[in-house]
Amino acid sequence: MPETIRHVEHVMGTVFTFDVRAAPSPTITDALAEAVAWLHHVDRVFSPYRPDSEITRLAEGDVSAGQGDPDVAWVLRRCREMERDTGRAFTCEPSGRLDPSGLVKGWAVERASTILHEAGARDHSVNGGGDIQLRGEARPGRPWRIGLTDPHHRDRLIAAVTGRDLAVATSGTAERGAHIIDPRTGRPATGLASITLVGRHLTDVDALSTAAFVLGGAARAWADAQPGIEALAVTCDGSVWWTPGFEDVAVFLPREGMGL
Repeated sequence: MPETIRHVEHVMGTVFTFDVRAAPSPTITDALAEAVAWLHHVDRVFSPYRPDSEITRLAEGDVSAGQGDPDVAWVLRRCREMERDTGRAFTCEPSGRLDPSGLVKGWAVERASTILHEAGARDHSVNGGGDIQLRGEARPGRPWRIGLTDPHHRDRLIAAVTGRDLAVATSGTAERGAHIIDPRTGRPATGLASITLVGRHLTDVDALSTAAFVLGGAARAWADAQPGIEALAVTCDGSVWWTPGFEDVAVFLPREGMGL
């Protein structure tokens, strides 16, 4: 079993968990501290709930996108690209107010993972409220393994995503109810119970999982057409579907009696 460094950080309204499979060293310790500081920086700049954040000030017209942190312009541009590519199933104004959180969290996690990787922590997991960036292996010769919970039976697993250098994001109603707004209607999206996307980069995977959930019944054909993305969805009646390539990155588990 490799040595492990674990750290839990409460920030951005959720819990971030770092699992670094490496021996402690000053370089790794400094990189972990930098990654944590990065998450707090993102929260200060992008939180729509902080009255002093740049996003809040931008929404209120106190500043323009080009006046402050350069990352803001990049994030908003990427949000507009996502909005275009998903037919407005994803947007940074889901309730009529500027809120790029649907992209920011995955982007922040992926950047935190990059900080660790560039410092030599080749094998690690960064989990931001259930959205996960994986790098390398869980242990030598053993891929990472991430369980996917049945949204209708929270004590059961449907499948386990397994692999190296993957991003995994789930959108659904199990944790927070019908909180994802369909920007095309202004009402909560209710077509699915949950959908999990797997790809390489959490910046895209996290945002696209929100779009896929909003698409509901249309998500299956849409997911089939996304390059480098695989999906598994649970419908409101409990049935399950997945894209053909999902079987290459997951192990399916019996739904009856499979506990967490």
